[in-house]
Amino acid sequence: MTAPRRCGADPAAPALRVRLHVRQPLALQLDFEVRGFTALLGASGEGKSTVLKALAGLLPSSGEPFDGLPAQRRPVGYLPQGYALFPHMKAWENVAYALGGRLAGRREQALELLRAVGLQAQAGQRPAALSGGQQQRVALARALARQPRLLLLDEPTSALDAATRDEVLAELVVRMHQLGMPALAATHDSQVAAMADWVVLLAGRRVLQQGTARQVFAHPASLQAAALLGVRNRFGATVRELADGHAVLDWEQAGVRLSAPAGAGLRIGQPVDWAVAADSAGLPAPHGAPQRVRGRVEHLMAHTGHALVGARCGDALLWFSAGWREVEQHRLQHGAEVEVELPVESLLVWPRAAD
Repeated sequence: MTAPRRCGADPAAPALRVRLHVRQPLALQLDFEVRGFTALLGASGEGKSTVLKALAGLLPSSGEPFDGLPAQRRPVGYLPQGYALFPHMKAWENVAYALGGRLAGRREQALELLRAVGLQAQAGQRPAALSGGQQQRVALARALARQPRLLLLDEPTSALDAATRDEVLAELVVRMHQLGMPALAATHDSQVAAMADWVVLLAGRRVLQQGTARQVFAHPASLQAAALLGVRNRFGATVRELADGHAVLDWEQAGVRLSAPAGAGLRIGQPVDWAVAADSAGLPAPHGAPQRVRGRVEHLMAHTGHALVGARCGDALLWFSAGWREVEQHRLQHGAEVEVELPVESLLVWPRAAD
């Protein structure tokens, strides 16, 4: 068996087009692309797992790229949630099982696949003796046994604790780049999307937006897209003025006016949705005349290297990030008065979607 070629994923490379029509158990009609390591990001119940099972031939569906092929003939590798490894089998035996035939006769092929994912040294261990990341790589080697054109991963971080999630995820993405194989990862975790080459946002059982991770995170297409991407600060306002490429917004919840970039389709008097990332908001800089709002600290969430602070501004709860030195200098604690800077260019504004 030839080892998989090594190459990096290139989001500009030709895409694998997915046009999928599913009737049961959910009605879905989707059109999107897979480029390199692709994250299909959506909330629970939106049909992410249904998409993967349909592509694998485990659910009835029609459309590209595998229309009409039975499951056993589809060139896909499928990693379900939890990896579904046989606990009584060694790592190499789990992989050899997917190759078919007698296990002993497939041992060398199984070892070569484990070598491709950097796990040959653990070939003789059972799943219980492996870490979550190592179990994931055994499942990956087993999926590669089918020599797939596409790898399907269902919630690849769901079986991992928070301490190891980022490390294992980074290793998985690098491994897929080395193998030169497109992968579609269904996930509700925006951190998976942040590390992907290509991101597809799924909501209302339709594709909201797709693009590179940088494009999608920098320019979410709607308030709903921003919510999927983990943006905490999401509010409503009314457009009061439009001039010089900027909009003046009445933020009624906080009783203040804000300046923001004027996107296409805005008009005076129009209700809008707007958002700002917590790490874009912060304590005012020493110089200049930043855009500020006043509030009172209600929450202080500890993170490594910084705190996430929730300040009550009128009826709204505004989250911002502050380093621990800033927390001490400004005596940020429950009930403290605080000014929060909202950089004009960091505000995202969209026309209010019709209910």
